[in-house]
Amino acid sequence: MANITKKVSWSSRGDESGAVGEETPLLNGSEQPRPLRQDSAKGRPKEIPHNEKLLSLKFESLDYDNIENQLFLEEERRMSFMAFRCLEISRWVICGLIGFLTGLIACFIDILVEQLAGIKYKVIKENIVKFTEAGGLSISLLLWAVLNSSFVMLGAIMVAFFEPIAAGSGIPQIKCYLNGVKIPRVVRLKTLVVKVCGVICSVVGGLAVGKEGPMIHSGAVLAAGVSQGRSTSLKRDFKIFEYFRRDTEKRDFVSAGAAAGVSAAFGAPVGGVLFSLEEGASFWNQMLTWRIFFASMISTFTLNFFLSIYHNKPGDLSNPGLINFGRFENEAMEYNLYEIPLFIAMGAIGGILGALFNFLNYWLTIFRIRYVHRPCLQVMEAMLVAAVTATVAFTMIYFSTDCQPLGPEHTEEYPLQLFCADGEYNSMATAFFNTPERSVRSLFHNPRGTYNSLTLGLFTLTYFFLACWTYGLAVSAGVFIPSLLIGAAWGRLCGILLASTTTTASMWADPGKYALIGAAAQLGGIVRMTLSLTVIMVEATGNVTYGLPIMLVLMTAKIVGDYFQEGLYDLHIKLQSVPFLHWEAPATSHWLTAREVMSSPVTCLNRIEKVGTIVDTLSNTSTNHNGFPVVVQVSGDDEPAKLCGLILRSQLIVLLKHKVFVELARSRLTQRKLQLKDFRDAYPRFPPIQSIHVSQDERECMMDLTEFMNPTPYTVPQDTSLPRVFKLFRALGLRHLVVVDGENRVVGLVTRKDLARYHLGKHGLEELHLAQT
Repeated sequence: MANITKKVSWSSRGDESGAVGEETPLLNGSEQPRPLRQDSAKGRPKEIPHNEKLLSLKFESLDYDNIENQLFLEEERRMSFMAFRCLEISRWVICGLIGFLTGLIACFIDILVEQLAGIKYKVIKENIVKFTEAGGLSISLLLWAVLNSSFVMLGAIMVAFFEPIAAGSGIPQIKCYLNGVKIPRVVRLKTLVVKVCGVICSVVGGLAVGKEGPMIHSGAVLAAGVSQGRSTSLKRDFKIFEYFRRDTEKRDFVSAGAAAGVSAAFGAPVGGVLFSLEEGASFWNQMLTWRIFFASMISTFTLNFFLSIYHNKPGDLSNPGLINFGRFENEAMEYNLYEIPLFIAMGAIGGILGALFNFLNYWLTIFRIRYVHRPCLQVMEAMLVAAVTATVAFTMIYFSTDCQPLGPEHTEEYPLQLFCADGEYNSMATAFFNTPERSVRSLFHNPRGTYNSLTLGLFTLTYFFLACWTYGLAVSAGVFIPSLLIGAAWGRLCGILLASTTTTASMWADPGKYALIGAAAQLGGIVRMTLSLTVIMVEATGNVTYGLPIMLVLMTAKIVGDYFQEGLYDLHIKLQSVPFLHWEAPATSHWLTAREVMSSPVTCLNRIEKVGTIVDTLSNTSTNHNGFPVVVQVSGDDEPAKLCGLILRSQLIVLLKHKVFVELARSRLTQRKLQLKDFRDAYPRFPPIQSIHVSQDERECMMDLTEFMNPTPYTVPQDTSLPRVFKLFRALGLRHLVVVDGENRVVGLVTRKDLARYHLGKHGLEELHLAQT
């Protein structure tokens, strides 16, 4: 097969011409990206072109490989056995702190949502009761729509104008971060504040969203902040945990934060650890597992402790996470062997519905990227969805004739009578006139006959499209609870229909049991998690009996869903053009070698280099490289230089800032020797090269890189196959992999984008465009 010719097209949002440069030849060919239509009045694009065959160059990689230079070795030699023990203890302390703070935030969100939603529903209920008798229910509808839109507007303004990265659940972004991609602003304090306030507004605003997904992002942000012992946003340095100021350590703590978030959300510490392993972390070890489990456990019990005080039962720690599915303990919940095929069939339905959900949301998101890219439009869209959600809910309740008797131990929080007889309540209102978590619980646990088939069918249909429209809005919102609610509704419907087939079926076809299976199938069909979701569902329901059916359902949902469409999080990662590396290289890529994949020519530096050359190299905006192989002349000048190390842009900037020049070192014998602490203090926001002043005289000085470069960078021969390069790069969390020839001369450099460009499409191996978007 012919080698791939590599042309890189540089496109940006501001391109007047609309031509995205030369087309990158794919192995299966590709269409040209659409031209950019300009709004002539304002000179701003009306449409932002989006092409899924693009891979963005704006994302940098994180450096998960330790730089074993002379400074690192000197520091390690100076450290005693006790110092290493103290570091290990510090890691446990940080994990405990992460768990504690994540639990506190979950508690804060839960209490505030409960209070605000309670006030909102009470006001609307009183209004509806008043106008049902007097006539003029349209005023109640208006009140409901205005209240919803007001809360959502508040949340959307915060996200769209102050911190756009806080939109959505944040799980795709954290997944990318743990994969080794530096997503800008993803773990900032401002992101956390907007996320927490935004999710409260969107849940209280009655959108088809949950507060569980954002908890994972919140936990990750907390972990990134706590583990660094300082806040760059507040410009406060507490001078603690300084050793952990590097990407490798930060990544491990972010894994713990994500797990603590899951644990607080579902009351599932083991599920949290497995979520972090399955969906998040690309790198794992045994000690890390134990520390993450510790953070998850602390998180759940912090939440339980503070909620027990709030519910006036101090010390009662039995209440699980934010979403409490209640206990499934009655006899009707037993299942038999002949029900297993039914569960598997429900899994297949969940997979098909999940694929449909993802397909619709994918095209909706592309539409949003192209047309709804201004903050004011994003806020207006969110308000529109909030108003439509309230209108649909009101209309469904208004026309519903499903009246149920209000029993002595009724569990409805806000029962609406509307046009029902005295002593009865409207069943449709239980599903819509509630927070989504409460609706899920009522579908799981309400006795037989609580809902009729038509109510459930209509609710499933409307809520499916509302949830699909809502995910991807400029609000902080999760997709877990809406998915569970849709699944619980059609699952309960299946249970009711089965029970009506024969008289014996009514004995074993418990609607609550099928609601649980349906919920698992729908969530599995949308997010495609298997292992962690099984454990989360088992832990949240408190019944291990359902481990096998839930596992079978999730496996079926994943297999069926994957046949049609990728999982929701993977689709959103793809839509952002992130250079995400999967577990394995594309299956048919063994014929590609490092020579064809690598970037070349490479900008190399000499071991003793002129300062002016270094400044010019770093200032060159056309290349913007982050790693530079260091070479040394072995014999005569005409001989090509050999590789002797690798140095990063961030290191060179710190060296220039501290003016570590050979001439100055000779003239100032008292000059303090640079230590690793100086590099850690500059992390993670290294100053740009433009902010460092270098005089004309200093440009003529020399800089010795021997002490600071990594003398043993990973290298591969140029004939190494792509899967071998991929495995090495992915497993070690590298940022740069040097390609050398037989004489140890640098011929190219492999970075994340070089590997992420190749993926297996429907027509074989494809190569993506690289674009500066």
